[in-house]
Amino acid sequence: MTNTQAEKAERLKALHQREGIFAIPNPWDAGSAKILTHLGFEALTTTSAGLAFSLGKPDGTGAVTREETLINARLIAEATPLPVAGDLENGYGDEPEACAEMIRLAAGAGLVGGSIEDASTDPQNPIYPFDLAVRRVEAAVKAARGLSFPFTLTARAENLINGRPDLADTIRRLVAFAELGADVLFAPGLTTAEEISAVVRAVAPKPVNVVMGLGKGDFTLDQLAALGVKRVSLGSTLSRAAYGPFWQAAEEIGRKGSFGFAKSITSYAEFQKLFTSQTF
Repeated sequence: MTNTQAEKAERLKALHQREGIFAIPNPWDAGSAKILTHLGFEALTTTSAGLAFSLGKPDGTGAVTREETLINARLIAEATPLPVAGDLENGYGDEPEACAEMIRLAAGAGLVGGSIEDASTDPQNPIYPFDLAVRRVEAAVKAARGLSFPFTLTARAENLINGRPDLADTIRRLVAFAELGADVLFAPGLTTAEEISAVVRAVAPKPVNVVMGLGKGDFTLDQLAALGVKRVSLGSTLSRAAYGPFWQAAEEIGRKGSFGFAKSITSYAEFQKLFTSQTF
């Protein structure tokens, strides 16, 4: 497997162009990236929530800095031969140039793709106005196209997870983003087959990402493929799958004074073997 950034970018692009669906799980650090690589996935994308939780911070509030995101992205990209895209949140700024700069910085950190969302982090106005959202994606597309390799840009419409259950406006935004040249379209919070199908039809032939594991909507990869979905991410799901048992184990120690959880966990030796043997 070749590992230059340009070659990784071409592999990520090809995944979106080939037939069929693929899963793109979300590591939150270098160790989780190495585990996912070992398990045979073809590409990865970072998680803002997973990073935030690992830093003891809330997600989606601006508590995690741009610098923290870029450092984490570089560590993950360097830990795996797989193409890595990034959850770049809202570009860490309101203005279109902030999105453009974030794309350039993400590429500099070793990423070969990334997402820009229209969520503002302002509780009073959680979603950018349509015209500003469009200009922000336009700037991100221009920056992506100015790179020396095909950076896969995902444009996200965040209405549905920010208290604005307006599917029509969500689709309007995704269509506009697609027409501007975004490579992948993504609306977190789609929960029914009808909603997913409506988004897929609206932006066709552009690929659509759907997030699973948030507790709403229960589909298999085969079922999502039948709806026309190209890519499935997991957001914070895997980080919560790791932290959840940790929480429960610590509770067992604190409440019961027992250590039964240790009987079923992956052994020290297995982790040691995995991280010693992986050379890329």
